[in-house]
Amino acid sequence: MYDIKNTMNPEPNPFAFHQSNFISRGLRCDGRLYLPAESEKPPVVIMAHGFAAQMDFGLFPFARRFLALGLAVFMFDYRCFGKSEGTPKNLVSPARHVADWQAATGHVKALSSIDPSRLFLWGSSFSGGHALVTAAREPGISGVIAQIPFIDGPSTIRMVGIKNALTGAIAGMRDVFRLLTFRQPYTIPVIGKPDTFAALNTPEAYPGYKLLIPEGSDWQNACPARICLTLPFYRPGIQARKATCPMLIIGASKDSLIDIDMLRKRAAKIPDCRLEILECGHFDVYAGPMFEENVSLQEAFLKKHLQ
Repeated sequence: MYDIKNTMNPEPNPFAFHQSNFISRGLRCDGRLYLPAESEKPPVVIMAHGFAAQMDFGLFPFARRFLALGLAVFMFDYRCFGKSEGTPKNLVSPARHVADWQAATGHVKALSSIDPSRLFLWGSSFSGGHALVTAAREPGISGVIAQIPFIDGPSTIRMVGIKNALTGAIAGMRDVFRLLTFRQPYTIPVIGKPDTFAALNTPEAYPGYKLLIPEGSDWQNACPARICLTLPFYRPGIQARKATCPMLIIGASKDSLIDIDMLRKRAAKIPDCRLEILECGHFDVYAGPMFEENVSLQEAFLKKHLQ
């Protein structure tokens, strides 16, 4: 894993790193600004990770490619994740996450070291949905890249199965009761194998997610169960219709978490949207052979809309 404490990386495409925290709803969010060398006021890509994940879970390979194009990259962790403030830890909440995205966008626009008129959003999986919603709510977005995005709550619930959904609903009610009685959250595993209950327990979920977690991470495989009650009502694909900026959505034909037919349906109704489908599973886009095909599509999109 790259050591972000270095101020200048000696790679063929060097970059500088700056800690750049911001406040969202009164709490500090951990933000990191990467600037390409010898580039004055570059365009910028804002990035955050997916369901219960942290920004050091496999995002930097994408950031490195964007830096090589001459773009700055701003990465952040949501409240309650990583080094950001907030409790309970690993609180997954679409409303909170989108609020953090909007706070991050405002923070980045105010930075003197970047060009706020050329600002792109990048999200993956759950955060892919957040990026779509943020673009619909925030003015001045130049474009969005959403890979394997969470697009529609009801369709994802169908993908994970009714048994898992019912178990999650019961767990969610237990967690809400604990919240109302001022007790510690009732948590569920974020990832699990298919024969166990977890938020993500399809055959590809456990091994795929585990590969993203860096060695030595103190991340805990648990999140408050209340997300199981709100997830079915989160429908980023519908909200994204209000966005006016260009979008690149990258889906996976063998995705076990995102309904590819629903992804096609929602993408077709977004005004300026290009949909690309890769022949792979949900987690294959982060590394290995599919990474190159995936990131090449993203580079082409950025180059086109930077002109």
